Amino acid sequence: MGEIIGICNQKGGTGKTTTAINLSSFLGLEGKRTLLIDMDPQGNASSGVGLDPVGKNSIYDVISDNVKIEQAIYSTDWPNLSLIPSDISLTGGEVELVSFNQRETLLRQRLIEVKDNYDYIIIDAPPSLGLLTVNVLSAADSLLIPIQCEYYALEGVSKLMHTIELIKEGLNQNLEIEGVLLVMADFRTRLTLQIIEEVRSYFKSKAFSIIVPRNVKLAEAPSFGKPIYFYDSSCVGAKAYSGLTQELLGQKNKADSLVNQRG
Repeated sequence: MGEIIGICNQKGGTGKTTTAINLSSFLGLEGKRTLLIDMDPQGNASSGVGLDPVGKNSIYDVISDNVKIEQAIYSTDWPNLSLIPSDISLTGGEVELVSFNQRETLLRQRLIEVKDNYDYIIIDAPPSLGLLTVNVLSAADSLLIPIQCEYYALEGVSKLMHTIELIKEGLNQNLEIEGVLLVMADFRTRLTLQIIEEVRSYFKSKAFSIIVPRNVKLAEAPSFGKPIYFYDSSCVGAKAYSGLTQELLGQKNKADSLVNQRG
């Protein structure tokens, strides 16, 4: 059964979509059958892997029950990576969903049909705490939270953590924090070092050891519709996301080993 990881942060510009695209592609390179779901109406994760959503079924069609989820899954040019795209229609869709029964769990209900077909399902959540994000939190097994190494890095994270606790109480009691990822780090500045210290002090073992530095290539790659490995595999951004993938898989293997020992 596949694991569902939501990439969430209510702030925009935190490297959320960059993380969703590149973690998904590196998981695919590791031989993991991976499905990337674009839940952001801006559709940046879709274009970032080179898919034009125009004329295609989208996640809006899936959660609105206009099409079966299998009809909205598209192959990409990258190994073992499939995509459910998004587009601007999802903006209005969030308003429409208010009238649906069980509107907070629509995504989870749809994913039941395909979860066993993948090792990992990565969901790029929108930069808000609206109904679409609640659906991501309700569907996910765990959350990966990118935090930018800037002055307001922790602003709003407390609200997100509070929302996560509410979701655990009412909709998804098994939801866990996969980890917190520090991104856009400029190690030349004292501020970056302070943010790293604060985040690691607050989240402790939940903070990934890998830190993603500021990197021009990471910013350029989406405009070419390519994950960073296929744009410039030798750049520091590619090495960072490769390291993140290895760290995440290492944690999974360690957890599985502990479960087997206890069993």
